[in-house]
Amino acid sequence: MTDTSWTLTAAEGELQIFTGVGGPAAKMGHRLTITFASWQAQVQWRGDAPVAARLVVDVDSLQVVRGEGGVTPLTGPEKGVVRSNALKSLDAKKFPQITFDAENISAKPGGYHLDGPVAIHGTTHPQSVDLAVEERDGMWVMSTELPVVQTQFGIKPYSLFMGTLKVADEVKLTFTARHPK
Repeated sequence: MTDTSWTLTAAEGELQIFTGVGGPAAKMGHRLTITFASWQAQVQWRGDAPVAARLVVDVDSLQVVRGEGGVTPLTGPEKGVVRSNALKSLDAKKFPQITFDAENISAKPGGYHLDGPVAIHGTTHPQSVDLAVEERDGMWVMSTELPVVQTQFGIKPYSLFMGTLKVADEVKLTFTARHPK
């Protein structure tokens, strides 16, 4: 059996976070789409089976793509303020990376099930990920979607107006990537 490895980056895919809003003034807030411009996934293969995977995300590469809802549209300067607030909430200087190490990978219909520790904001928890894999136009297309609860990782969701407007504690993370077959 031949051992090989893949390296995937933001050039081959997308890692996004979608936020909600909460609190009595929720209608005033924006549901955000955030992306990370710098991440790397390493996948180790033994023959035709993945045996390990590691994802490393550079927190400082966070970019605010858009904001939906709210009283007024989210402007460019406001995106900068949102980015700054998000980096403060994530304490990006102290915790510059988010990591996921898939220690157990098992095949399942339509993809793989991955289990291993995820570290965010200096806190590590076990994480299970169901990764869908399909062949499309000579490429392997991988995708997953999962909820992340900020307070489980010691992150205080950003809030305004004494908590009457706040980012929802649970955010949705999506990952997609393509690799030549």
